[in-house]
Amino acid sequence: MSTPGKPTAKAEARAQAQRERILVAAQKCFVVHGFHAASMANIAETAGMSAGLIYRYFKGKNDIILAIIERQLEEARSDIAKLHATSDLVAGIAEVFQQWQANDPNITSAALFLELTAEATRDAEIAAATHASDRVFRADLAAWFARSREDGGLGVPQDQVATRVLILQSLIEGLAMRAISQPDLTVDQVKAALEQFLPNLLSA
Repeated sequence: MSTPGKPTAKAEARAQAQRERILVAAQKCFVVHGFHAASMANIAETAGMSAGLIYRYFKGKNDIILAIIERQLEEARSDIAKLHATSDLVAGIAEVFQQWQANDPNITSAALFLELTAEATRDAEIAAATHASDRVFRADLAAWFARSREDGGLGVPQDQVATRVLILQSLIEGLAMRAISQPDLTVDQVKAALEQFLPNLLSA
């Protein structure tokens, strides 16, 4: 029996599905139009629902952007949690690069990542959310670098962890930009470059 006033599991699942539908539509609109040009009407049309219905789930566009940042962090943390000392990071990063080039809707778009970064320079609330998300992401990566190989980490000495995380994060974010600004860059070229430098970065 459900408690009066408390949403049922079915209602919560439906609300979650609606929120997800709005976020997917918003991401498409932000990539196509940019944050400022994309309107709630654009998002509503892409989501196939009324703008009024969207306001039942989000207070406004900034609320949607913050939810996207939160979802990206959850996805990134899930990916890091799957990493192991024997993980093939070269293949993993090359695959993500290929998905960025193909604008695969199943991962965060490289264009959206750049939009978010740019918007963080203009909006204090989005800047705070972006910085907080980045700190959590870096902490998770640092924990993986520092953890012993027996425990699935890389066993990198603690005094080298921050520098290596910085380089790896800069490398991945740089490839997001390369996926847009250098469309003729092939996955094989990316893999060859990664195979040359990544092993040293990941070795203890």
